[in-house]
Amino acid sequence: QVQLVESGGGLVQAGGSLRLSCAASGLRFGLYGMGWFRQAAGKEREFVASISWRSSSTTYAASVKGRFTISRDNSKNMVYLQMDSLKSEDTAVYYCAAHAEALGSDEDYKYDYWGQGTQVTVSS
Repeated sequence: QVQLVESGGGLVQAGGSLRLSCAASGLRFGLYGMGWFRQAAGKEREFVASISWRSSSTTYAASVKGRFTISRDNSKNMVYLQMDSLKSEDTAVYYCAAHAEALGSDEDYKYDYWGQGTQVTVSS
């Protein structure tokens, strides 16, 4: 079965950095667009970033553009989210998701598979 497993979350001070990883298995990873979403306590899930199957296209939410970088390694079935200049408002559970259409999307309903999430807490 398809599994997406996130790792790399934790507690960091404002201004610091974290790198999230997502390991995918059970799917033809290289054919899927991948995305990162997040959900803060008491808020709806929101789009963070997406990347197309060959990394030719990336999209970012306005709130993270210039601070976060999404990347993937198809040889390892991995997708990453480098998060720099973290702010307290970045505190959330971060989810990795796989989209059967290769381009990726900023719309969560288009994603077919989801990980269990990893907590990121940014202290001010």
